[in-house]
Amino acid sequence: MSTGHSHAIPENKNETSLWIALILTSTFLVAETVAGIVLNSLALLADAAHMFTDAAALAIALAAVRIARRPADARRTYGYHRFEILAAAFNALLLFGVAIYILYEAYQRFRTPGDVQTTGMLVVATLGLIINIISMRLLSSGKDSSLNMKGAYLEVWSDMLGSLGVIAAAVVIRFTGWVWVDTLVAAGIGLWVLPRTWILLKESLNILLEGTPQGLSLEEVTTAMRSIPGVTDVHDLHVWVLTSGKNSLTAHVVHAADVAPPDIIEKIKVLVAKRFEVFHTTIQCEPVACEHSADGCNFIERRTSSSERAE
Repeated sequence: MSTGHSHAIPENKNETSLWIALILTSTFLVAETVAGIVLNSLALLADAAHMFTDAAALAIALAAVRIARRPADARRTYGYHRFEILAAAFNALLLFGVAIYILYEAYQRFRTPGDVQTTGMLVVATLGLIINIISMRLLSSGKDSSLNMKGAYLEVWSDMLGSLGVIAAAVVIRFTGWVWVDTLVAAGIGLWVLPRTWILLKESLNILLEGTPQGLSLEEVTTAMRSIPGVTDVHDLHVWVLTSGKNSLTAHVVHAADVAPPDIIEKIKVLVAKRFEVFHTTIQCEPVACEHSADGCNFIERRTSSSERAE
């Protein structure tokens, strides 16, 4: 049995951006909440609720980044990188809760509409929009390399659209007197958030369930590995995501008798790294395919059966 390991964990440079975005968001959250209550604006309170989830998401993302730095130990042999995925999943659930709450409040407000002070609403929403744009710029560089950062970025992005909606509502109400627009915008914010939240939650759950990385086909990986000279078969293949940017692969490879396992292992490592962006591999080489079932290869049963036949 032979194994080959290759590790590549992208360096996380997002902590400073998270800190700045968290301070800006938390400071404005208090002001917007007070303003929403004083001005009697549900759209403004809905935006403040988003601000709250933004602050929570940024704090969770920041904590996950720090925890993920802990080195692997005897109890966590892969380290603590999956904390980032747990943070992303939690943020998705938080967004779901906020969206449902906003829709419920919108339903209540449609039944009993109230007066809205548009001038204060417009000023506060504009300030919120500025905060959101700054936070988005800070977080945008890390959103494509980390699901944790993507969750925080989506939180801020949805809140930015909420601020735009509140501004639009304030302008419409000011010139038409249609106070129901405030409630309509709040409901629109809730409905806009739900599908994007589901995408984030689905991606997080796929990683937590050790699913195959998105966009990667096991059939293509198997075919590519079998194309390597000396490889006669590939079975018990598993590819999963430990955390954002860290894909892992294990496989049993049957090889020709005249081929050295180290040569095959090296070729497989290079192949899956360049073609499929899998940088952590464990390959078991076998001159003869092991007996295997849905539960994987079972050497104990094979050795037991051989001993029984020998007796």
